[in-house]
Amino acid sequence: MTTTPDLAGRALSRLDPSTTGMAYIPPSRARALFRKGTVSPTAGWSAGFTQANLIAVPSDWAYDVLLFAQRNPRACPVLDVTDPGSVRSPLAPDADLRTDLPAYRVWRDGELVDEPADVRRYWRPDLVAFLIGCSFTFETALREAGVPLRHVEEGRNVPMYVTTRPCRSAGRLRGPIVMSMRPIPSELVATAVRVTAAMPGVHGAPLHVGDPSGLGITDLDRPDFGDAVTIRPGEVPVFWGCGTTPQAAIMTSRPPFAITHAPGHMLVTDVPDATYRYD
Repeated sequence: MTTTPDLAGRALSRLDPSTTGMAYIPPSRARALFRKGTVSPTAGWSAGFTQANLIAVPSDWAYDVLLFAQRNPRACPVLDVTDPGSVRSPLAPDADLRTDLPAYRVWRDGELVDEPADVRRYWRPDLVAFLIGCSFTFETALREAGVPLRHVEEGRNVPMYVTTRPCRSAGRLRGPIVMSMRPIPSELVATAVRVTAAMPGVHGAPLHVGDPSGLGITDLDRPDFGDAVTIRPGEVPVFWGCGTTPQAAIMTSRPPFAITHAPGHMLVTDVPDATYRYD
């Protein structure tokens, strides 16, 4: 599958939360910054709080998306579904889903047509929004366990790859699984697996560890979404299911209209990440 290139992705600013203090601001403050125009990947922001992917589709496609997510929970764990036209979610009651993510994507017939920071002009009364669990949610737990996060260290977006592993199709939706990758020191791989397995609502344990060719990935320096990161000697590429998977399904299945988050640019919710942790 050939992915559609970002329209504005290369222009998005890169704020490193490890050096700007963004890791410690409350979610409401993060959303206020995004509403005012700050554009940044959200990895490392508001540490300790759940983040969510977004996909909004016309109501006549909503069942297909719900069934697709139910059949592919490792890539698409559903945290909330709105009523048609609603821009609110109990995950962040004061948030507006049209303005409070740092960047969005707008799709028509499976083609990316815009990547704005605000989608109020595109929002329709028939849209049903799905909030899908994000692996950024388990990153605080990984750091607490001593597992490094290279994309946060380098102030980059996490690398994401379209794999050759297919999703289970549902209705009119089909497509490949997208996976995010984090290089993990070999002696900490078991720790990373254990920590993330305790959080199945936000992707859970890795889907693949080691040789990327088993996923059809030929070059880790060329992710389909996000940014390449440094892989140091003694580190192993570890791959988790990714909430960008519905965007790959959009490109494959070509629904007439959809709005999604820009990869790596999530809704920062008010829900503590411990809510999804089963220790």
